Amino acid sequence: MFNKANQSPTIEALKNLKNEAYQQTRELGIKFESVLLDTYRRIGMYGDEVEGVRIGGAMDEGYDALINRVLLEYAPQAKHIFVGKRKDKHRFSQDEINELIVKYAAEKGHVVRLKGGDPFIFGRGSEEINYARKHGLETEVVSGITSSIAVPANVGIPLTQRGTSESFWVITGTTSQKTLSNDVQLAAQSTATVVILMGMGKLKEIVEIFSAFGKQDVPVGIIQNGTTINENSGFGTIKTIEKIVSEKNLGAPAIIVIGEVVKEANALQTVFQNVKSLPKQKEFVNIGAA
Repeated sequence: MFNKANQSPTIEALKNLKNEAYQQTRELGIKFESVLLDTYRRIGMYGDEVEGVRIGGAMDEGYDALINRVLLEYAPQAKHIFVGKRKDKHRFSQDEINELIVKYAAEKGHVVRLKGGDPFIFGRGSEEINYARKHGLETEVVSGITSSIAVPANVGIPLTQRGTSESFWVITGTTSQKTLSNDVQLAAQSTATVVILMGMGKLKEIVEIFSAFGKQDVPVGIIQNGTTINENSGFGTIKTIEKIVSEKNLGAPAIIVIGEVVKEANALQTVFQNVKSLPKQKEFVNIGAA
């Protein structure tokens, strides 16, 4: 969120909204998605200068290719600028996006750049903030939940598990030079869970690297369009995953998860389905963290 100095009380307003959202999630029957929608609706009401929404990374009146388009309906008075990026299809370069933020902040006084996931995990959020600050704009960040954690969790994959995985890597599958990150070589030699974003175009190379280190039988899960109605996934091993991807016609955007914890997906999915089928309770049981 970017503002000209001394504009609307965005920072304080957002803090209040965040607190309200936390309270709402404690009330029976309130879905977290509903809280987010309501929160962003009220953010949008602070002015018709809201520039857009990005859940994943961009602006159409200011929004990303990966956002839930329903969010745009909660800011009908905003000018929406699509700046989403898909493989080899960029409507605006990152430099142009930075310039749009400054341009509309100067003209309208208020720009919202809503990203999917965490804007600081391969989301170029820091680049946009630094550019805005360099041009004298005040900035505020509303933290997000990175897809590298949320999407595996949604299909029942815990990235860490006692006795199985003590740590995890989150790696970009495509660097700014359009190559696979060298860190994949290092990660393949560890016992950690490995999460690779933007890596579907490099899947063959990823398989070759893990195979070279004797990891042919390590479980792999690939989740495309995670947490959306178009979600599709495939599970196998390093040895079989390319065939599974072909059979299930999986493609980008997708998250690749490699490690023994992938085996937990089916077990936890069964638990999730059982919980969803239970009647709603009138009270929460609060279980503290261990």
